[in-house]
Amino acid sequence: MQNFELTILGCSSATPTSKRNPTAQLLNIAERFFLIDCGEATQIQLRKFKLKFQRINHIFISHLHGDHYLGLLGLLSSMHLLGRTVEIHLYCPAELQEIIEVQFKHSQSYINYQIIYHPHQYLHNDLIFEDERVEVRTIVLNHRIPCCGFVFKEKPLMANISKEIIHQYGLSIDQILAIKKGADLVSDTGTVIPNAQLVVSMQAPRSYVYCSDTSYDERIIEYIKGANLLYHEATFLDEMSARAKETYHTTALQAGTMAKKAGVQQLMIGHYSARYKDLQPLLDEARSVFDNTILAIEGESTVVGH
Repeated sequence: MQNFELTILGCSSATPTSKRNPTAQLLNIAERFFLIDCGEATQIQLRKFKLKFQRINHIFISHLHGDHYLGLLGLLSSMHLLGRTVEIHLYCPAELQEIIEVQFKHSQSYINYQIIYHPHQYLHNDLIFEDERVEVRTIVLNHRIPCCGFVFKEKPLMANISKEIIHQYGLSIDQILAIKKGADLVSDTGTVIPNAQLVVSMQAPRSYVYCSDTSYDERIIEYIKGANLLYHEATFLDEMSARAKETYHTTALQAGTMAKKAGVQQLMIGHYSARYKDLQPLLDEARSVFDNTILAIEGESTVVGH
């Protein structure tokens, strides 16, 4: 089974605390490392948790509130100073290119690698990245400024065939490839052996959904339903639902409700207001609706679909 693991680098909301940093996450899918948002101290957290940030080739920024991108310039600069020459792909609001280029211009910084910008179109289910193992799509969220979430999903792997089956039927390379792609086998006598009897059943593709800052909005359910892991912001307890609505954020109770209605396997809540020193009440509130809920804790890793 290929790697599919999420590591939390920052889990605080707009104001960091002495123990929690602004939002950032590192997702490893089959040794492809995706950085999701990049709040202040992201590069420090990568070092602290011994994560090799030069292996990151794709960075996804949900929106232009500072707690989701102000660590980016420092990270890009450090990559340059440490000798990076490999291009990096940045999936972000279009305006972020101007912000980065102005900073580099006035600091007279000339980096040794290319930044390739992929501006968001803010469309539901817009495919923004794809390779042979992974695809990433956007989700439009309901926040005070344009904001999107991301759906990371494995592509189905070709089925495996045991050595015993290969020897039993004397399979050629062409036959093996055809069976891996779903074909049945027709023997020399004309007997059809169904594909299901020839291959080892494969695990269904796994998915991770990242819902950055957003009001509670059931319009996203069709895009996140059935996810193995849903990260959903839970800035406030429900007793502050009026404040959550005013600031376009979500309560822990609402996050649990979203997970239940979307039929996801597991919920992770984060983006906690700095007012909460103890996170247990947030966890308890989400679990009152959706039992399989965990907290985003900096330095902790979660295997998706375990």
